[in-house]
Amino acid sequence: MPYQTQSASPSHSILRRREVEARAGLSRSTIYLKISQKQFPAPIKLGDRAVGFLAAEIDRWLQERIATRDAVQTMKETD
Repeated sequence: MPYQTQSASPSHSILRRREVEARAGLSRSTIYLKISQKQFPAPIKLGDRAVGFLAAEIDRWLQERIATRDAVQTMKETD
C-alpha cells in the first residue's frame, strides 16, 4: 500500500532523521528504502544538507502499522 503524504500546516512539528529512527524503530537505510518504495512518509527539505519529517505523518504511519497488526491478530483468532 503506497503511503500518501498530505500538505502540511504551519502548526506541524518537524522531527529530524534520528528522532524518526528512534520513533519508528528503523535504521536510516530502511527508512530511505521504504521512502523509495512509497511505504514511508517522505522527508521535507530544511536546508542544503538537512531534512525533517512531519511528526503527524510519522505518527499516522505508526498507527497504520498497529492497525495492520491488530487486524492480522483478529483474523488469526477467528480461524
